[in-house]
Amino acid sequence: MTTSLQKWRIPLRLIKRYDIVFSCRRRLLHEGPDTIEELLDRHIVKKEKHLDDEEEELLNRRRLTSTRREALGLYRDIIRATRFFMWPDSRGVLWRDVLRENARKEFEEARFETDPQIITRLLIGGHDAVQSAIDKLAEKQRQQIQKERGGGD
Repeated sequence: MTTSLQKWRIPLRLIKRYDIVFSCRRRLLHEGPDTIEELLDRHIVKKEKHLDDEEEELLNRRRLTSTRREALGLYRDIIRATRFFMWPDSRGVLWRDVLRENARKEFEEARFETDPQIITRLLIGGHDAVQSAIDKLAEKQRQQIQKERGGGD
């Protein structure tokens, strides 16, 4: 190493200082572990640390915040979807209003639910119900258009 550096005329005293200063860094930047414990530490799945009550509460709040956001998104989707239901039911009330009232009632019933599995199940069921209602509405409109075109020809 010194011969290649001497070729560039770097004084030997600078090389030694360089080696002393940066020898610690070389050890930290190397690729392999020094001991078997390091190797095992890097590649074995570690058990989760037990969270104290404050951390657990913070984690639960984050989960609730994200599910609250999803629930509000679902509620907005329901309100948007009900705009298409403009015909009255047998009592003369618009289906739009009936659907909005029922959605509000179901959301109020599940308002204080804290079990993440039940909340997830409710959200997935709600999204599926909205999507299937919109799909059925679109299919009925297609059939109605086909009927009008077929009857008009």
